[in-house]
Amino acid sequence: MALHHSPRILLVVNQDWGFLSHRLPLARAARDAGADVVIVAGDSGQGAAIRAEGFDFIPLSISRKGLNPLGELRTLRFLRRTYERLQPDLVHHVTIKPVLYGSIAARLVGRMVVVNAVSGLGYAFTSRDARARALRPLLKILYRLALGHPRSRTIFQNPDDLSDLVGMGLVRKGQTVLIRGSGVDCARFHPTPEPKGPPIVLLASRMLWDKGVKEFVEAARIIRVHDGAVRFVLVGDPDLGNPSAIPVAQLEAWSRERAVEWWGQRDDMPAVLSQASVIVLPTMYGEGVPKVLLEAAASRRPIVATDVRGCREIVRPGINGMLVAPGSGTALAKAIRVLLASPDLRARFGCAGREIALAEFADETVVAQTLDVYRELLGAHALSG
Repeated sequence: MALHHSPRILLVVNQDWGFLSHRLPLARAARDAGADVVIVAGDSGQGAAIRAEGFDFIPLSISRKGLNPLGELRTLRFLRRTYERLQPDLVHHVTIKPVLYGSIAARLVGRMVVVNAVSGLGYAFTSRDARARALRPLLKILYRLALGHPRSRTIFQNPDDLSDLVGMGLVRKGQTVLIRGSGVDCARFHPTPEPKGPPIVLLASRMLWDKGVKEFVEAARIIRVHDGAVRFVLVGDPDLGNPSAIPVAQLEAWSRERAVEWWGQRDDMPAVLSQASVIVLPTMYGEGVPKVLLEAAASRRPIVATDVRGCREIVRPGINGMLVAPGSGTALAKAIRVLLASPDLRARFGCAGREIALAEFADETVVAQTLDVYRELLGAHALSG
């Protein structure tokens, strides 16, 4: 694809905050390489922050929960009209609905090349409930149409997701790329000494049942029977756009019980992680590569996570953390106890995690790999650097 102008790249994400937390370094790097970058994202009020970074921001009409046919058609129509108006050279879709509807819109408009980022298979492929099972046949058709775009690449964050979608015939192996995670800022998330005083065991995520929050509370109850000084902390708010959201009343009840402390949403995550002795993510489902675990590793903190896809990419058992079976508060408590009992082990795991983050998951590494995908599709000389 020969270009004789600055390539226009559209980054299409389901939520503006998701762009800011996960894709901002990529957008900056693409702009620095000579691209005209436009952000299209669901509007939760962060548009001003995106514009302050110097990017055009287009609010995307999208529902993160439910499949109202008229609403979904409205999103598809909006993306098609946006692509027709802006005539991008490349569109990069992030998260499931932008991938599905954006790729179909790109086919309808033509001309542009497409990058799709699959960061986890999502509710419909991972849940066992009847509604999810009923959705799968339709989603497979949509995925096959979306990921089969002739001038496209699909980026996977872990090899399990890549293997599954290739095995289901939803994408050709030759159109896939493995780039593990969305990166971590290793300067912002930097090592700090473990604080003095009672240890804090921290779970930072959206407050969803699927993130294993109930199992974390169970583990806290088990451990605090024998050691009431250990503090168990939840950081994050319920994601009301997700069917697995934990009611605020339940989080407040756990806090009143003093099993855990709920700190709510925090924007100062480096400072939050520096207060912890152990970082925990007992997620019940496979994710791309959980961002908080990359941040924990970069912050030189030991990790306990569940043995599921995504978590396995960053947690190396016996090296920088421990993996346990999902769904068991007892197994989680046992692993946490091992780390609480040994400051030396925590320090050794933390140091190893920092080295892994620097060597494999730093923003610079992930961004460079993604820009290489852009260059392959646009032409080697479309972007500088």
